This record gives sequence, C-alpha cells and structure tokens, in this order.
Amino acid sequence: PADTPPALPPLPAGAPRNRLGLARWLTDPANPLLARVTVNRFWQMMFGLGLVATADNFGRQGSPPTHPELLDWLARDFVTNNWDVKRTLRQIALSATYRQSSRAAPGLLARDPQNLLLARGPARRLTAEMLRDQALAASGLLVEIIGGPSVKPYQPPGLWEEIAMGKPKYEQGRGADLHRRSLYTFWKRTVPPPTMTLFDAAERNICTVQRQSTSTPLQALALLNDVQMVEAARLIGQRMLLEGGATSEARLAWVFRLVTGRRADERERAILRELYTEQHEFFAADPAAAEQFNAFGETATDTALSAADRAASAVVAKALLNFDEAVMRR
Repeated sequence: PADTPPALPPLPAGAPRNRLGLARWLTDPANPLLARVTVNRFWQMMFGLGLVATADNFGRQGSPPTHPELLDWLARDFVTNNWDVKRTLRQIALSATYRQSSRAAPGLLARDPQNLLLARGPARRLTAEMLRDQALAASGLLVEIIGGPSVKPYQPPGLWEEIAMGKPKYEQGRGADLHRRSLYTFWKRTVPPPTMTLFDAAERNICTVQRQSTSTPLQALALLNDVQMVEAARLIGQRMLLEGGATSEARLAWVFRLVTGRRADERERAILRELYTEQHEFFAADPAAAEQFNAFGETATDTALSAADRAASAVVAKALLNFDEAVMRR
C-alpha cells in the first residue's frame, strides 16, 4: 500500500493514503524535510547558493549543509511561526550576515570563492521579475492588487503568430494590465515573454530549482530599449521633475537615490549633470524627437512640463535603471 519511505517519519496516525495524507505528512511539525528544503531555497534566493548547495537533492548523494545548525534553526523557526514566508525572508534580509558588504579582499576571494563561509554579503543580479517590478515601482506605475487572472503586458508584435502553432494572436492588455506585478504575466509555454527569458527566467516545461544568472549585452539593450523599461523611465523622469526639488542638482540627486537606494557622490552627480544637459540640448533642438520619445509606451506624461525636460529626465532615469547598482544586489 501507499506509504512513506522507511528512512523518513511515518504518516500521521489516521491520515488517509492519498494526497491529503501526503500534505498532512509534509507539513507535520515532526517531519523536518519540507521546512528544511523550503528555508534552504529562501537562503538560495537571497544569497545565490543555499546552505545545502544541491537545493534539488537533500538525499545521501546531495551536498551536506555548510551550516547545519543554522539550517535546523531556520527550519524550526519557520514552522513555529506558522510557515510565514514574508517573516522568514525579512529575518534573513535584516540579518548581519546578509547586510555585509559584498566586497572582499583578494585573499578571501581566493580562499572562499563561493562564499561558503558567509564572510561577505551576496552579489547577485536581480531576477527578470525583480528588474521589471523594481522599475515599475520606482515609476509609480506598479499595480499592487493581489490576485486575479493573468495579464498580457507589452510584447514584440507578431511573436506568437511567427512561432506558435496555429498562429494565435497576442491580445495585449491595456491600462492597469500593463503594470501588474510580473507574477501575473501570462506565459505561453512555447513562446515565453522574451525579455523574461533574456534575464534567465526559467522555462515552464521543466522544473527548475536554481536559475542561471548570466550577464550579456542583450540584457543592457533590453534595459535601455524595452518599451516597459522606457515607459517606466519616462514616469520616473516625471517624478524627478515634480518631486525632486526646485533645482536640477536636487532633482538629479533625488532620482539617483530613488533608483539606487543611496546618495550619489560628486563624481556621479557630475556625470548625471553632463548627461542631463547634453540630452536637454538635443531634445530642445529637435522637438519632434522629444515628442516621439515621450510617446513611447501607453502611459502619458504631464504635458504641462516641457517636452525637452520630460525627455531629458527620462534618459537620465533610463541610464540609472541600467546602472550596476540598480541591476545588482551588493
């Protein structure tokens, strides 16, 4: 009859031999396996590598945990606090271990290239979903409604018709549907959203426990030119003009902190001033180019602001969204 492996705890007394019984067995506080696997994946998501490196294999052929007592404590704490995912992730994010700088002396890097000793903070590129949601959040466009059907944001025209069988038509969403969290993006298994796959989002036809994290020129091209990112940059630029202060200097400092989370140093402020001035002069001399750029994406910006101001500030925001500190966690 259906039963659990002898090496693992037995099914709870009276539990049915079906999926309900299996669910009760998995979440039984006496069974440490689910909690250990789950918190290990949380750790992997935050640090890039789990306390057990083989996140897909907790068996005898998998890697032993680098910090077994920490893994046990996290698992027990997770169960004790009613499997609260947000609390556990917050606890890891606020820990002294996570909040360390990712910079390390050459000797430490040579000794511990994978950071198994947890002697430095993680250095990881944001995932595809995080990059998109971060840009939308900074722009004020992100729709944070929880639940509901999938939505169809921007996608290159004709993609489904070109690749998918039967030539189905992609009906792009409108309004709020364009700015839902990436969790709600509709995925066609044979034709996934191209920008997501460009940033290593997993395919949906296989189970993936750990994603790749690559760095390619195409990613920079997408961050600079994808319609969703340009639209977000236009709205960030508008926020910079309306909320950043009375002077260009104050506005550039404000938008830098908005996107990167820290204050710009003098060298960075000088580069931003030069970029903004150059772009403002360009768009002021070519109003048609400014209007064309300001119309990229479906969300309109405030026409009470000059077209050159809006376009130049959007270019600055676009550059910041492609900046290392907006793309990487360090």
